[in-house]
Parts: sequence; C-alpha cells; structure tokens
Amino acid sequence: MRTTLDIDDDLLMRAKQFAAGKRTSLTRLIEEGLSLRLQAAQAVTSGRARCALPVYAGQGGLQSTIGNTLSQRALLDAIDEVDAVR
Repeated sequence: MRTTLDIDDDLLMRAKQFAAGKRTSLTRLIEEGLSLRLQAAQAVTSGRARCALPVYAGQGGLQSTIGNTLSQRALLDAIDEVDAVR
C-alpha cells in the first residue's frame, strides 16, 4: 500500500543513511520500526511486562502481646501503649 508521510527532514536523512548502511530500503526500515513499536505496546497492555514488587525480608509483625489481632480496638490500644513508652 502506498501512503504519504510528513517526516522531519533531519530524521529522514538519518534514516536513509542508516538504511543504506544496513543495505535495506527505507520502506523496510520504517516497517521494522513500526512493527517493533507495536509489539512493545502490545506487550505492555497484555500484562506480559511486569515489574518486580519489593519484598521485606526483615523481621517484625504484630506484637505477641496483642490478644485479638482482628479487633481494631486491641490494635489501637497497643499503639497507644507504644506511644506512651516513647
């Protein structure tokens, strides 16, 4: 398919030089570039590109003195006790 593109003159000149150095056509260079860009965009949207989440390897957690860890009141009381010590 033929189409018309408006490309920056400097970019076009560099692209032509690059294509000539690789012994390929400007058309093929543009096709490869578009293909790579679309593949990268698809990888991001499909969830394949995932980042690693940080994992805390240290020690800690809830204090053993808290009787009911499901009770908000017990947790708040424990925080008040710690603040009173400081």
